[in-house]
Amino acid sequence: MIARLSYCAWFWRNTTAVNHELAPARLPWSAVDPDRIAFAWDEAEAAEITAVIASMVPPDDAGWKEKHRFTIEVTVLLAARFGRWACGWHWAVGEGGGGGVVTHWCCTSHSIGGPAATAARVVASLLEWRDWLEELAGRFEQLAPPNGANAEDRSWHLERAATRLVTVVMDRTGAECGWYGLCHTVLTWFLSSTGVGTQDAKDAVDTAIGGRFKSWTAPSRTLIDTVGEDLAVDLTGVQPYRER
Repeated sequence: MIARLSYCAWFWRNTTAVNHELAPARLPWSAVDPDRIAFAWDEAEAAEITAVIASMVPPDDAGWKEKHRFTIEVTVLLAARFGRWACGWHWAVGEGGGGGVVTHWCCTSHSIGGPAATAARVVASLLEWRDWLEELAGRFEQLAPPNGANAEDRSWHLERAATRLVTVVMDRTGAECGWYGLCHTVLTWFLSSTGVGTQDAKDAVDTAIGGRFKSWTAPSRTLIDTVGEDLAVDLTGVQPYRER
């Protein structure tokens, strides 16, 4: 278990730090918010992008480096065509994917095969990632504190939002390897969507989570509630007062 935990820590640290432009966890909410960034998709677009990706797939005997380069090149292509939000297309569930939410992609060794099948997986993963962002946007809107809310009311809304978003991420990722990274990103994006500055949002989430979440470990309801309460108090200075 120690070795696997060490691998997860390495994977998360390196996949988010290799290139800030390509790492979805580094992107601000403004760069991924589907309400701001249109996504035109139809049969013609699907056929064209699928054909281009298929032509990029490395041969069957390609090594890890060549396959890894393929994922980077595809990410650059998708980001240039659709926007930086597309960088999350291969942020997949589990150890191979870095603790993300995508299920149509796994990792280079298992997901890259024949050109047609690989291209189909990339497209399915891209659409799945877009659906996730649209789902988040809807949840953020529903959970956001109302305009003009006082500190107590805002604190309650922030705690409720945090606990519900953590639960959603935990359920969707199965609390597998590195799931806390996606959790951190989602909470940061949520706070940003409510008007909290990006750095302030990151700092608040860092403080609230504080290493409490672990790979392959679903947090207890009490721990989730504590994280939500700590986040709300840190941002408002007031304890949440209403029961959910």
